Amino acid sequence: MLVNLKQIISMAEDGGYCVPAFNVYNIETVMGVIKAAEEQRAPVIIQVYPRLINEEVGYYLAPVILAAAKKATVPVCFHLDHGPSELEAQKILYWGATGIMYDGSVHPLEENIANTKHIVEICNAVDVGVEGELGHIGSVNDSAMDEFTNPDEAAEFVKATGVCCLAVLIGNAHGHYKKPPKLDIERVKAIREATGGIPLVLHGGSGIPDDQVKAAIKAGVRKMNIGTDVCCAFADGTLESLNDPNRSLAVDMFMKKPIETVKALAVNKIKLVGADGKA
Repeated sequence: MLVNLKQIISMAEDGGYCVPAFNVYNIETVMGVIKAAEEQRAPVIIQVYPRLINEEVGYYLAPVILAAAKKATVPVCFHLDHGPSELEAQKILYWGATGIMYDGSVHPLEENIANTKHIVEICNAVDVGVEGELGHIGSVNDSAMDEFTNPDEAAEFVKATGVCCLAVLIGNAHGHYKKPPKLDIERVKAIREATGGIPLVLHGGSGIPDDQVKAAIKAGVRKMNIGTDVCCAFADGTLESLNDPNRSLAVDMFMKKPIETVKALAVNKIKLVGADGKA
């Protein structure tokens, strides 16, 4: 059930729901997400950060993701998250990725458009969809947030690049929010209208209040990224195992708990975005 980004985003668009995109880091986080997706009959995106692609971890993790996707009975997309250059895109395509995000949001609009279009052209040759970003989505630790995504610029970007979905800045950020964010839902609607209905992507999905997530999905968000919460769920499960005086010393045994805590987190997010029962 390995599918490409275009397919899984189209499914969400046609069904009026959102696909959860989980960042994974090791075999246990992959297993937790896949177990949740199977149980909930939900399509999912499993994605990796570029640092893993540029380190030894990515070489070993890619086959694990592919094995999980090929065994799954629900649609799974293997995606690059926040790829900063052609290098990461080429490497992960070679390793079997079926979705690419090129993040050129730190560059001026013209350069972002040119770079993103180039990645789209490469990926079109192997029928892989591309996610772009307009409006730099920073960290919750940044002193200030960049300007929110401009609907008119979004329309220009989408038309010029040919991306299949667009990550936008609407009050969201990466990491754990120090205080609940306030998403600009009207801006979501305006971007959708200006772009002719491009499926939008919400980054920084860990910690956004549920009512705002649902409002954003209703307005046109079709992919939501969850990374920090995956890390926390894995850490919580690992600590619980390690603090158990009766635990086994065998790594595979005390890793069972973090698999289950990641699964529980993934089940919660799948239900939140309305992807349960859609596969």
